[in-house]
Amino acid sequence: MSIVPNANPFQDSPFTTLSTTALSHDASFLSGQFKWEETADAHVLKGEVPGLRREDVKVEVQDGRVLQVSGAMMVETQEDSDTSHRVNRRSSNFKKSFTVPPNAQPDHMMASIEDGVLTITLPKTNHANAISNS
Repeated sequence: MSIVPNANPFQDSPFTTLSTTALSHDASFLSGQFKWEETADAHVLKGEVPGLRREDVKVEVQDGRVLQVSGAMMVETQEDSDTSHRVNRRSSNFKKSFTVPPNAQPDHMMASIEDGVLTITLPKTNHANAISNS
C-alpha cells in the first residue's frame, strides 16, 4: 500500500473522517493511514496497523452511521546483565472515526487483518433487490 505524504485519501470518498485521536507518541505505529476503495458491491477501507493482532483492534459502528476503529499495542523488552535487570514497556493506542456512506450496510460489516493491513468491508445496499421485493 503506497502512501502519499500530505494526501487526503478521503478527499473524493463518501467516507468523512470525523476524528483521529493518537494516544501515543510512537510514530511508526501511528503512521498508517486508511484508504477507501469502492467496488460495485461494497465500500472497502484498508489501513496499516503494523504489529497488531486481531485481538488488539476494535472495529464498531456507533449510531448506525459512525465507523470507529481503535487499537492498542503493548511491547515489553528485558535486558539482563550481571548487575542489573531492566524492563522497558511501551504502549501505543489509536482511535479513528469515519462517517459511513449512506448506501452502505453497516450491520453486515466484515473486518480482517493480514500482513499488518486491516481491511473493513461494508456491503452496499442493493436498491434493485429492494425495489423488486416491494
